[in-house]
Amino acid sequence: METTSHMIFITGGVRSGKSSFAEKMAMEKAISKGGNLHYIATGLPSDTEMKLRIEKHKQQRHQCNQNWKTWEQSKNIGLLTENFTNKDILLLDCLTTLLNNELFGDETAQNNRMMGSILSGIGRLRKNCQSLIVVSNEILNEPLQANELVLSYKKMLGRLHQEIVKQSDQAFLVESGVPVLMKGGADERNHGSRDSF
Repeated sequence: METTSHMIFITGGVRSGKSSFAEKMAMEKAISKGGNLHYIATGLPSDTEMKLRIEKHKQQRHQCNQNWKTWEQSKNIGLLTENFTNKDILLLDCLTTLLNNELFGDETAQNNRMMGSILSGIGRLRKNCQSLIVVSNEILNEPLQANELVLSYKKMLGRLHQEIVKQSDQAFLVESGVPVLMKGGADERNHGSRDSF
C-alpha cells in the first residue's frame, strides 16, 4: 500500500511570522524523525526589497545550526521531485510567489492549466518526502482592485488555498507571530501554541 507523507499548509499576512513558524516546525520534524531538511525557494531577486528578504531567510536558516539544502525553483516545482526520498522534510516557501512567477512568466498560459500544474507539482513532491510544509500569503482580505489581472490572480490563489487545505493534514493561520490551528486532529492542537516550538 502506498503511503502519503504528511502535508501542512501555513498562511498569514506579510511579516506575520509564518515563515519562521514553518522553519521551526520543519526543524522539529527533522530532529524528532531524523529527516533531512530541504528548503524550496520560489522567490526571484527581482528588486532590492526581494533581495533583502531572500538574504534574511538564508541567514535565519544558517544561524539555526541545522543543515538545510536550498533549492531555488521559481516555476515547475514538480521537476525537483526525484531529488527527494521519504527521509526528507520539504519546506516550500512560498505558494504566492510561485503562482506569481507562473502567471506573469507565461501570459499565454490558461489559468486552469497553470493551477493544475502547481497542484500536480505539490502532489508529486508530497509523494517523494516524509513531510511537506507549504507556506503562502493571506492577501485575499486586502481591498479588491479593478485590475483584471490582479483579480484573476487573487481568485486563483484563493482556489489554490482551498484545494491545498483540503489535501493537507493540518492548516495554520499565523497572525502577529501566533499560529492558530485551523485544520487538524484534536491531538495535534498543541502544535498551535507558541510554546510548542
